[in-house]
Amino acid sequence: MTPKKNSLPELTPEQLRWKCDPKTVPYATSAEAPSIGGEIGQERALRALRMGVEMTAQGYNAFVCGLTGTSRGGMIVRMIEGIGPKTQSSPDRCYVNNFKNADRPRLLTLPPGQANSFRKEMESGIEFLRRRIPQVFEGEPFQRQKSRIVDRYTQREKELMDDFTRRIAREQFALGRMQVGAVALPEIFPVLEGQMVPIEEIPKLVQEGKIETTAAEDLERKYDQFRQEFTVVYRKTLSLSRELASEMSYLEQEAASVLVDGVIEELKEKYPNGHIAEYLEEVRHHILDNLDPFKEREGEDEQPPSEGGGSPRAERAERDPFRVYGVNVILSHGEQENYPVIFETIPTYANLFGTIHRSYDARGGWSSDFMDLRGGSLLRADGGFLIMYALDTLTEPGVWRTLKRTLNHSKLEIQPVDMFFPFSTPAMKPEPIDVHVKIILIGDREMYELLYNFEDDFKKIFKVRVEFDEEMKWGPEVIEHYCGRLRKLCDDEKLLPFDREAIAVLMEHGVRQAGRRGKVTARFFDIADVARESSYAARQAGATLATAAHVREALEAKIQRHNLVEMKIQEMIEKGLLLIDVDGERAGQVNGLSVLELGGYAFGKPVRITASAALGKAGIINIERESNLSGRFHDKGMHIISGYLRRTFAQDKPLSLAASVCFEQSYSGVDGDSASSTEIYALVSALAGVPIRQDLAVTGSVNQQGDIQPIGGVNEKIEGFYDVCRVKGFTGKQGVLIPIENVDDLMLREDLIQEVATGKFHIYPVARIEEGIEILTGTKAGKQNANGKFEEGSVFALADARLREMAKTLSEYE
Repeated sequence: MTPKKNSLPELTPEQLRWKCDPKTVPYATSAEAPSIGGEIGQERALRALRMGVEMTAQGYNAFVCGLTGTSRGGMIVRMIEGIGPKTQSSPDRCYVNNFKNADRPRLLTLPPGQANSFRKEMESGIEFLRRRIPQVFEGEPFQRQKSRIVDRYTQREKELMDDFTRRIAREQFALGRMQVGAVALPEIFPVLEGQMVPIEEIPKLVQEGKIETTAAEDLERKYDQFRQEFTVVYRKTLSLSRELASEMSYLEQEAASVLVDGVIEELKEKYPNGHIAEYLEEVRHHILDNLDPFKEREGEDEQPPSEGGGSPRAERAERDPFRVYGVNVILSHGEQENYPVIFETIPTYANLFGTIHRSYDARGGWSSDFMDLRGGSLLRADGGFLIMYALDTLTEPGVWRTLKRTLNHSKLEIQPVDMFFPFSTPAMKPEPIDVHVKIILIGDREMYELLYNFEDDFKKIFKVRVEFDEEMKWGPEVIEHYCGRLRKLCDDEKLLPFDREAIAVLMEHGVRQAGRRGKVTARFFDIADVARESSYAARQAGATLATAAHVREALEAKIQRHNLVEMKIQEMIEKGLLLIDVDGERAGQVNGLSVLELGGYAFGKPVRITASAALGKAGIINIERESNLSGRFHDKGMHIISGYLRRTFAQDKPLSLAASVCFEQSYSGVDGDSASSTEIYALVSALAGVPIRQDLAVTGSVNQQGDIQPIGGVNEKIEGFYDVCRVKGFTGKQGVLIPIENVDDLMLREDLIQEVATGKFHIYPVARIEEGIEILTGTKAGKQNANGKFEEGSVFALADARLREMAKTLSEYE
């Protein structure tokens, strides 16, 4: 082997971190920036949301995904207010009694702002009738007419009874009363010797000899005859009583109709609506047909509280005969003219669709009427927008099914939630309400795909997908926006202002969060947390202005609050409990790099990857997979490695190989293909018998052509191996191999950059497997000539020779 000095350039400190020049910040402090509360970099989402809120066709409701973990609800509210869609104002709604069927309350629709006034005027009208009708009935004109009618019927009844009394008196009979229990009933009695004798005692008088049998029989015969005649007379008196009651009722109606008609007609003039006029006519007839409650003056029917402990509400409902004339306003609009935007954070069935309250009595029985109906947020959002979290909507009992039905038919039916459970019977069926509301559900991409693929109605009623991007392009307007949002945050929460350098550090943190240069995170929610903690650090130091040092201190403190596990892992590596070499050479062994994320904190963890090769036909054995510790993506990476080896070494011979690859001391599972290039290095080293530098760590996925592909978490991976080298001691040769495509993603820590500048740590970008092999081994990888042979003494030549020998040996063995 002929060692070759590495000719591939390593990265300079300037390439390891993007710097935000404080001079690009147009304000000396955040206090000078204009306050901004809107969003930036979400043009795609804004266009989709605008279409969703402005389209009037059915089904154009919106599902919002992206930017998880942020206050998307408030953001959407602000965006809708910024769009300012033109919507038709929603009318007022109220339920009233259905006098024809009390279990089917009637819905009244009024122009915005009129429902409460209608309710108050109905109450006022009923109170007016309760005061005035008793006065009319107690007045002298009414009493005079009433007396004449009563006298006339009394006289007619007296004449009937007197005529009958005279006729039976001629036959020695008289009309009296007989006590039957607590009731005295009219009865006919024979008169013997001036005394009325019950007809039942006549046989006894015959036995005693006080009356002859013939006379007794004559008395009984006349009694039966007079009894029949009395029945006719009594029916005539009952008929007269009914006629009297009817005439008195007509008299009362005539007397009260003047007042009732005045109230009803006045309401009809104020509310010229066909449905209201129809309802008021029903109220008119019901009042005139049920005047008895109005005859008593207010306060006369008050009763002391029940000693049984019954529900006051239930008792009030039972003893209040005027409740049937109430108006239950379930949706009213005051002076608000704009469309409603409701953000329902607790979308239970009752909160969303409304419910029917129940009134319980002392015996546990319950009842409900139209006054117990309550509207929900869906009704309050009529004519506007209702925002909810999709997960809450799907998990609340009965909500999703009812929401689909409501959106499909544009009708809302108020029912209690227990109607969805077995053995429950809804007490009432109120008239449905026509609603026109835009629903905006907030979820994630996985939930959207799940609903779209498996819920047939979803794609019909949620036709607009609003997707927020979690990053945005870097530009001067982004700096302006960040400064404005920071100013608003400081004003709202009384934070210290930030100087120009501090704002620049925050911008750099935003770029690192985005994961790529030229991009900055759109999750200002995370930046706001850093700003709050920086202000806290500045106040703790007694400063009046948050500086770059305070921001860095806040970022460092945040790391320290979350990195206990990382520190424990580094301690185990330092003590040799986790085997990681940072110097020397060894064949078939490479330092790989992985990323762990715990509680939102991600950090790099070096891992030893080893490979061994032997004669056989098993191919590459993935020990992680055999141990059920490998994920699907890692399994795919292993198949790609097999494809690369076949392409490179099996064009002129079979790949007679039984090789194994293992992540040493890994017991919690492995996934992802970012170590596939590392595994190739280990395999080729094991085949060629060429040692690999242990002071280097490797990351990067690979395709079957040998191209190194970019990976995620590159900053954390580099910093993870750097921290291990720092703990175990720098040798001046240590470093990391990364995909060349990840160079623009680098936003490394300042202390790491300083060590790179002094030559203690190195970062090598690679584009091909061959480049990585040369850096790791110090030997040429080797190119194939026209005959398919690799350069003599190269790593590939040694590996190819070993594979050829294995194939020949296996063939001879077989």
